[in-house]
Amino acid sequence: MVLGKRLADLREKAGIGYEQAAAALDVTHATIRRMEKAETGLKIPYVEKLLTTYGVRDPEEVEGFLVLAREANRPGWWHRYRDVLPEWFSAFVSLEGEANLIRAYEPHYVPGLLQTEDYARAVLRAGLPHASDEEIDRLVALRLARQARLAGDEPPLLWVVMDETVLRRPIGGRAVMRAQVDRLIEACAMPRVRLQVMPFAAGPHPAMYGPFHIFRFELQELPDIVCSESLVGAVYFDEREDVSTYLEALDRMCAQATPAQSTEAFLGGVRKEI
Repeated sequence: MVLGKRLADLREKAGIGYEQAAAALDVTHATIRRMEKAETGLKIPYVEKLLTTYGVRDPEEVEGFLVLAREANRPGWWHRYRDVLPEWFSAFVSLEGEANLIRAYEPHYVPGLLQTEDYARAVLRAGLPHASDEEIDRLVALRLARQARLAGDEPPLLWVVMDETVLRRPIGGRAVMRAQVDRLIEACAMPRVRLQVMPFAAGPHPAMYGPFHIFRFELQELPDIVCSESLVGAVYFDEREDVSTYLEALDRMCAQATPAQSTEAFLGGVRKEI
């Protein structure tokens, strides 16, 4: 996405239209549009030819673009799970891995980044009743691998609002739920994790439609991106108006939910009832 945006900026500054850029590569103008929107891969020869067409001559600048292109084409670490990873979720994991701020509303389950192994296995088994044990094992391994970023050198800020339903719905039995709530209590002490619970007593709120995530990135070229999940996939939004709607809803929910500093006590009360 960054590379596509930078190429689009260069094209516009050079006063070159889609048709002229397409002619340089002997492709259609639709291909140029797709390249700039990160809807297709960027071949190194294509990038080199476009840079020449746009008048970029400085060797260091050219090399910087080529390095970025090689990184963009390199498979992510999650590629080794491609046998069980749906295409729509591959995009999710990619965004999650690059974001420096992840905000989310979860009405049904503990967020994947904070799930214990047993809880994750129970959730996946319920959601994928026809999957083999081997597939479930692979998906659990992927989920646990994603969690490593929270313990890394530069973890994102993870700010989640969970519905109280998440804590009241029994998943995997009492022992599994106790361990999962303990994990959430531990997460409250992590400096880059902020948890809030939307209690039943708060009544209706602006996002009673389903789970969603908002990703924000350090690179200025990348807009905020919303992922809204469904039973069979997800929809991604990056238009400012759409993203603003989700941000406003989440801000209102944060105001309604239990304050983050009170979450540990709330979880402790739930833990005693399990």
